[in-house]
Order: sequence, then C-alpha cells, then structure tokens
Amino acid sequence: MKPKVAFICVHNSCRSQISEALGKLLAADVFDSWSAGTHTKPAINPDAVRLMKEIYGVDMKKDQYSKTIDSIPAPDIAISMGCDVGCPFIGRAFDEDWRLADPTGKRDEELKKIIAQIERNILVLKEKILSGSYRTYL
Repeated sequence: MKPKVAFICVHNSCRSQISEALGKLLAADVFDSWSAGTHTKPAINPDAVRLMKEIYGVDMKKDQYSKTIDSIPAPDIAISMGCDVGCPFIGRAFDEDWRLADPTGKRDEELKKIIAQIERNILVLKEKILSGSYRTYL
C-alpha cells in the first residue's frame, strides 16, 4: 500500500496545490498526493494553474480544488509548505517543512522558481520513501 502524503499550507491555493499536482505527475507510483489547508480559497491561484499547464501540461482545475485538512484522508506523511504566511495546525507534527516562500501576487519568474523547487522536493521525497527513510511512518 502506498503512503498518503499531504502537502499543507494555510489557504490551499498555490504551493500545496502545485505539490499535489507534481506529486501525482512525478511520484504516483510511490505515494498518493493530497493537498489541504486550514482555510480555503474560492479557487486555485490562476497564475499557478496557468504555469503548471504551460510547463507540465497539467490542468490543476480539472481534478483539484481548495480543501481543508479534515476533508482528505489522514496522511502518513505531512509536509508544510512554509510558515511565512502562518503555520497551520493540523492536529499533529509535520514530518517536513519545505520553507517555500508564498509566491502569490509575485511575477512569473518567482513562481517558476517555487515550482522548480517543489519539483526537486517531490523527487527527493520519492527517493526517501523508496529508500525506506519514512519506514517509521508507514
């Protein structure tokens, strides 16, 4: 059984949504990806949606929406996107904090840097799971 990984931030509208999409694209064979927040937004960040479509051909609007932590399965691994906006409380400790700056409202170049960092983080996480680094959680 694959572990459930939850990518968490406050509003579940940008970084966590990108992480869910890239997790599904790059690591679906190793773990199931979910994203959530402690609050929701009416829509996913349109710049993130546009750039993910341009860069990876992924349409986040098709299968993803802003949701709270209580509406996803209990994660085996919980990852915080970063606490620059505020640290969400999810009822347990985070396994990792990716410390990603919130790119909302910034230029495309800044958002592309965050997307590239998330891609690298997803691939590292995939390797950690494959190597057994998260064995105590699974």
